[in-house]
Amino acid sequence: MENSAGITASLQGRYASALFDLAREQDSVAAVEADLDKLGEAIGASDDLAGLIRNPKVTREAAARAIDGVAALLALSPLTRNFLGVLAANRRLSALPEIVRAFAAIAAAFRGEVTAEVTSAHPLSADQLKALGAKLQAREGRTVKLKASVDPELLGGLVVRIGSTQIDSSIRTRLNTLAQAMKG
Repeated sequence: MENSAGITASLQGRYASALFDLAREQDSVAAVEADLDKLGEAIGASDDLAGLIRNPKVTREAAARAIDGVAALLALSPLTRNFLGVLAANRRLSALPEIVRAFAAIAAAFRGEVTAEVTSAHPLSADQLKALGAKLQAREGRTVKLKASVDPELLGGLVVRIGSTQIDSSIRTRLNTLAQAMKG
């Protein structure tokens, strides 16, 4: 499935697209998407797992055993586990974080959604997120799924990224702009 962003043009996008097609055939897109979310979080939280998938010295067999153990621990679906086995056999586990992102983008596009990554200096309340979601949905003309994170270095304000568009109203950026203007 090719989308407007050309996600499937990359190797990771082709893997994600193939997995999406299989998941759609088996009516398990939501399950696979949840599996990949769990896997992505695990890679982000574990330096050992992140190191394992990127280590070229780990044999295909050892990588397959290790990733299958992780899949069992995370209780991933059979389709996702088989997919991880294919990645290990093809020495493509290092592309897993990008495949996770590409799959999420393909699934969201299929549902007519867009994901907005919102970074703020402080955690946003549920009401703030709801209001922001409504404004972004009106701006985009389609359903917007918010993915919020916190970066104290922003000092205040927000940075919103939707696809390749970035809306930066952070105090840090405003101060940097002011400093550049004062330099002349």
